[in-house]
Amino acid sequence: MGRLSQPDPDFEALLHHLKQTRGFDFTGYKRSSLVRRVARRMSQVGVTEYGDYLDYLELHAEEFTALFNTILINVTGFFRDPEAWEYLRTEVLPALLAGKGATEPVRVWSAGCASGEEAYTLAILLAEMLGPAEFRDRVKIYATDVDEEALAYARQGTYSEREVAGVPDELREQYFEQLGGRFTFRKDLRRSVIFGRNDLVQDAPISRIDLLVCRNTLMYFNAETQARILARFHFGLSDPGVLFLGKAEMLLSHGATVMPVDLKRRTFRKAPRTAPQNGTLFADPLPVVVRTAPDGLDLLRDEAVLASPLAQVVLNADGLIAVVNRQAEVLFGISTRDVGRPFRDLELSYRPLELRRHIEKALEERRTVRITDVTYNRGPEVVHLEVQVSPLANGDVEPLGVSVAFHDVTDFRRLQDELEQANRQLETAYEELQSTNEELETTNEELQSTNEELETMNEELQSTNDELQTINDELQDRTGELDRSNDFLETILTSLRAGVVVVGPELVVQVWNHQAEELWGLRRDEAVGEHLLNLDIGLPLDQVRPVVRGTLAGDDGPQEVLLAAINRRGRSIDVRVVASPLRGEAGAVVGAILTMEEAAGVEDVVVR
Repeated sequence: MGRLSQPDPDFEALLHHLKQTRGFDFTGYKRSSLVRRVARRMSQVGVTEYGDYLDYLELHAEEFTALFNTILINVTGFFRDPEAWEYLRTEVLPALLAGKGATEPVRVWSAGCASGEEAYTLAILLAEMLGPAEFRDRVKIYATDVDEEALAYARQGTYSEREVAGVPDELREQYFEQLGGRFTFRKDLRRSVIFGRNDLVQDAPISRIDLLVCRNTLMYFNAETQARILARFHFGLSDPGVLFLGKAEMLLSHGATVMPVDLKRRTFRKAPRTAPQNGTLFADPLPVVVRTAPDGLDLLRDEAVLASPLAQVVLNADGLIAVVNRQAEVLFGISTRDVGRPFRDLELSYRPLELRRHIEKALEERRTVRITDVTYNRGPEVVHLEVQVSPLANGDVEPLGVSVAFHDVTDFRRLQDELEQANRQLETAYEELQSTNEELETTNEELQSTNEELETMNEELQSTNDELQTINDELQDRTGELDRSNDFLETILTSLRAGVVVVGPELVVQVWNHQAEELWGLRRDEAVGEHLLNLDIGLPLDQVRPVVRGTLAGDDGPQEVLLAAINRRGRSIDVRVVASPLRGEAGAVVGAILTMEEAAGVEDVVVR
């Protein structure tokens, strides 16, 4: 995994300011998406530095709301991810309700509810399963978020047609009341849905919850904060409660709090707590049975010592050999002929180790002395021994002697060496496996982080898309209004008996109505965009120019001229041309409107 970048102190100071002044703790959010969302808001207000934006927040109190709305991406919808909701309806909820009594309350928590669509979706599902009457009596749905503006919208329970598009038609008709293009959730069921503010990071969880829905909310938090939130969820869930998450949240490393029910559909069950088993088993003491010693016990004891698999030599209080068993004969070459000899005269007293000082220590301290890791070379064979020197006494009186036992641990030592070698190999393999596992885990974390980052970006894109859709709807409304205005204007221009021409300040034709076509035989597409004086029509345009120029210059009143002309049929006519100013903003003249109409009954051409 690449080295993590150091946090920007100015950005952290901004987060600290939000926490101190407004109580919003964003320090547990993933820095990548958080930085991106804050940068987006900063660009909207024209600020590039975090310090400058903090100053801007202090001067503009209303900016806090805009910033929170940008950070808290409230992208939700009714029956979002339909396959998961269908699984909840057909598998999870029936099992949950079957495990409760007929009148026992059902408590549901929608954490991170945003504008409320998922909370009302839960209400619809449970009302369908229980019936409206039983739903009102038994069900409480607690819907929480940190965004007060989103909660205010959710409390109204009123949505647009586009927002309820995900609700099936029959359910929309049954659970919503339509009024003026808006859809309001049924008021009798609305009272079972309780909205309130709750910060998942800081506030205490709601308790005794049967179903906890928190979809595409945890992905905005880092791993440490996710673990803290899950611990709160574990406390809030009943036994066994169900956790329903969004498709971007895996929780692969939190098996101590929740266990997967269906990973594909992100449903989990509360993990049971392991309680220690208290209590102690008592039993009556067995009765003491007094038995007499069997005959021949001394002989039996002697034979047991002789037949012991351990090489053993017993010395009396004077240091003379008292007992040599068969295994000692085989191992060290001593025999019963050595009984009665001083132990110090035997090679065994100093080989394979100096035994006399250990014997003295055992007798002096009256305790067993153990000597380990003793090597004895018997010809080509190497024998590993563990020697145990035990004082022999009868009560608290003087010692009777000492027993020296030799444990042959050669096979054990060999097995131990093999085990150590195997452990080293296993440790090496484990380290390699651990390294591989850590690499895989790191890769998995990176993939999970990337997946959650992509999901976050998808949420942001969807939020942006919703904004663009709203703008597009407004633009379509404006376009429709403009089309209607143009059609109305075209109708007016077509209905006029006079020819109408509109020119700009440079005398370029902008409007040429149908009556102008009929009068001069020049089509609209041939006239519009051309200079008025360049048009080839039967009207002496050089005599029209002064009238138009005067109008554009702002002369008072309309300018009028009566001219002799030839219409499109080649007939001589008298035409009255009236020029009126076309005014724009603040009354400035931005063009001229010319009306041209045949003047009947005029014998002389008069120019005014």
